[in-house]
Amino acid sequence: MNQRKGLIMREIHLDEMAQSIDLLNYVFQMSMSIHKDRRFVNAKSKQFDVGHAIGWFDGAQLVSQILSLPFQVNVHGEVYDMGGITAVGTYPEYSGHGLMEGLIMECLQRMRAEGQYISYLFPYSIPYYRKKGWEIMSDIVEFEIKDTQLPHHTGIHGKIRRVHPKHEDVVTIYANYAKKTHGVMVRNSIAWNEKFQEDFWEEKFIDSDVQLQAAVYYDEEDIPQGYMFYRIMEENYYIDEIVYLQEEARKGLWNFVSAHSSMIYNVYGKTTGNEAVAFLLEDSEIIQKVSPYFMARIVDVEPFLKRYPFEGDDFQLTFAVHDRIVPWNHGTFVVTKQHGQVTVDKVSDALAEQAVQLTVQTLATMLLGYKRPSYLEKIERLRGTISDVILLEELLPIGIPTFIDYF
Repeated sequence: MNQRKGLIMREIHLDEMAQSIDLLNYVFQMSMSIHKDRRFVNAKSKQFDVGHAIGWFDGAQLVSQILSLPFQVNVHGEVYDMGGITAVGTYPEYSGHGLMEGLIMECLQRMRAEGQYISYLFPYSIPYYRKKGWEIMSDIVEFEIKDTQLPHHTGIHGKIRRVHPKHEDVVTIYANYAKKTHGVMVRNSIAWNEKFQEDFWEEKFIDSDVQLQAAVYYDEEDIPQGYMFYRIMEENYYIDEIVYLQEEARKGLWNFVSAHSSMIYNVYGKTTGNEAVAFLLEDSEIIQKVSPYFMARIVDVEPFLKRYPFEGDDFQLTFAVHDRIVPWNHGTFVVTKQHGQVTVDKVSDALAEQAVQLTVQTLATMLLGYKRPSYLEKIERLRGTISDVILLEELLPIGIPTFIDYF
């Protein structure tokens, strides 16, 4: 139990859920009710059970909170346990006292103890979370396509079936997709539950009876190869998520969208930042907006580097990492690969001058592949010799992270 300025930091109990929701309502200007929105409350109570809900209390009053959830993510084929940060908020009259920094530090300590060596979050303020050690790791594309611009692909021999969004084939497709896609969530029950709660966070669907629907593409052998979550409302088609394992499935799913052309005027959608939506259309003059999406932080540098799938044969590389929040990440690390085994040793900072020097947030965005070493060196986010930068370019797998979840 921590104390500061008469406040106490402790776990938020389930019977204090109403206070947690009141705080979220105030900070994010929502209107959730513990009495009316039972579906939302039930989902949050499950998160309280499996995650860590921590808050600062002024007496019995919750005044600042954070929630960390146990997830997994695919990092270049290596599955890491990941701590997802959400439900962050402090009442304005208690701001400026370092309460949130205390909560973040407590979360990071717990993640480290539980082997969650990386953390993701959706930022309400990118500058704020950069100061805490997170960095941008993925983009999101929001697009608008007119009915006259929809594609029609020929030579597609599979078929579409409309199914319940929680159909087992949907889960199977996503599981196979997550195995081969860098950056994505390896969805557990918490992640799937959060996916089906998203309509609470989508303004256009709040107070609406429009239900999420799912379409699955099956190939000629009746094997599920792709799915789409969507809604149709006010003569518009909204794509919430599209996942496919092969090109024919992508084309088949878009043919399904085109089959609605007599019912709709526009298609609105969102997808990962490295999905070439416009390029893949015959008429590419669509409205498209690319925005930063999720941020990532390395919770514990040493074990994260030990498991990281460096490419190439034997090498040795030294990183001097600056982390103003977490003391165990701040220092000089020698990474050695011999006979296929990677070892990491924290050494004297006297070697820092000969090391690749960077912040913990730059290290995260570089190892996840959002930005490459040569670019980070060019914009002075990384300092090292030419030979070190060239070696990094050779050792780090190529691939921009894909992330399509929200929590």
